Amino acid sequence: MVNKFDYALYYYNKMTTIIGIKTTEGVVLASDKRASKGFFIGSKIVQKISKIDDTLAIAIAGQLSDAEHLIKVTAAERKLIELRRGFPLSVKESSRLIANLAYSGLKNYQPYYVELLVAGVDTSGSHVNVADMSGAITNEDYAASGSGAPIAYGVLESLYHFDITNDEAKEIAKKAVAAAMERDPGSGNGIDVLVIPKLVAAERVVL
Repeated sequence: MVNKFDYALYYYNKMTTIIGIKTTEGVVLASDKRASKGFFIGSKIVQKISKIDDTLAIAIAGQLSDAEHLIKVTAAERKLIELRRGFPLSVKESSRLIANLAYSGLKNYQPYYVELLVAGVDTSGSHVNVADMSGAITNEDYAASGSGAPIAYGVLESLYHFDITNDEAKEIAKKAVAAAMERDPGSGNGIDVLVIPKLVAAERVVL
């Protein structure tokens, strides 16, 4: 089993703020740019949002090396499955793929110290899924992760509404990350935002 030290390290490594918001027009992801090594700022230009293709992206909280490995393997496996069956994976299938890899690591006593926001669009609509080191997945209208998440959720809870647009979500995500940066020492040095519109997925299906 994973011991208390492992869980302490997991939470220690989540010095960041990432946001995912599902909208009527697609999905929006946002993050800060700071990479922390304890209370030392290791980098001020880290990209915490990885775009897999025009329909899917993943935001990272946790151990950067673990997250990068999971994303690379997932992207390769996802492409292989698409080539074999002739049509793309849904967001749910892609989320399950990355969660299965995380679960495999946990069961082998080599957990990945990450929490990921897997967001994208497919023929069934927009999706924001949260996947953690245990392999669990939850589908949310909006989500935040990292050490700044408690602060970011205050903004999301007060400003999110069901018929939100991409432009509105961009501004809310920026405000949520900015609020976290004001109070959380693990978040800072700017904000990255990525928007994936539904239209991109529709065009891909036609092609």
